[in-house]
Amino acid sequence: MIYKYSGHSGVQLPVLSLGLWHNFGSVDDFSVATQMVVHAFDAGICHFDLANNYGPEPGSAEENFGKILKNNLAGHRDELFISSKAGHDMWPGVYGGNSSRKNLIASCDQSLKRTGLEYFDIFYSHRYDGVTPVEETMQALIDIVRQGKALYVGISKYPPALQQRCYDILKEAHVPCLLSQYRCSMFDPKAKNENFQIAADNGSGVICFSPLAQGLLTGKYNNGIPAGSRAAKSTGFLQESQVTPERVEAVKQLAVIAAERGQSIAQMALAWVLADERVTSCIIGTSSVTQLENNLATLNNLTFSEEEMKRIDNIINQKELWF
Repeated sequence: MIYKYSGHSGVQLPVLSLGLWHNFGSVDDFSVATQMVVHAFDAGICHFDLANNYGPEPGSAEENFGKILKNNLAGHRDELFISSKAGHDMWPGVYGGNSSRKNLIASCDQSLKRTGLEYFDIFYSHRYDGVTPVEETMQALIDIVRQGKALYVGISKYPPALQQRCYDILKEAHVPCLLSQYRCSMFDPKAKNENFQIAADNGSGVICFSPLAQGLLTGKYNNGIPAGSRAAKSTGFLQESQVTPERVEAVKQLAVIAAERGQSIAQMALAWVLADERVTSCIIGTSSVTQLENNLATLNNLTFSEEEMKRIDNIINQKELWF
């Protein structure tokens, strides 16, 4: 495994982190989930990314991770970097979502109980809700650290207009933002263009999610939409309408470059995200140990020649491809 320092901190993270957004909930195979977490740890992935609403059912990914940790990795807590987040809808009622102090502190307490942890290594505000003043949200994060419930704090998906204000509030309280989490892929360069440099200028690391564009950048949709895939589900984050002919054709062109590099399209897509020096880590989501192994093989080739980057840019720099 390769490790990088997060921003201006002394914390090193693996360049590939394991996310538990999908495939670790109560509807999933617990034995497979266990195998993936343990195998990831054995391969050097020490950072595991959670959120209170991950499942389904919401909260069940944290519960399952807590069981895996207790049964398989109990003696390795100090070798692990575990995150959770709050801000999206979690329980019924007016206090069950958003970015208020009420929601964040209650959510952190609940998440600690579900995982069985005494503290999180980092706790995030999962989103800006459009209503709560960032001063209130950041103060809640500051107090979570001062209460010993988290060692560090982070922000996720905050718009550029508010990102700097968050950093300023946290820095003034001597609880700097360790990580800024944003969606980024070859088909989704918005954060790369708008958020990464603000984070870097403020000493925050950047951690990316959805680097494979919800599976589009794996090639699985090159010949249609497979049954059981994310795009086949009406409630999924990848809709059938997003699997456009233009995106499929771009994936096929990118796969040619990947093959020349001795990689799969998915491995090249991960390497492309990591090629940005401002990125500390990339969160991968897996459904099997085999898929995890394939993602780990990305580390065998992380460098790009100027010619390769130009060819890739010529393919992906088309706004009709972007999410």
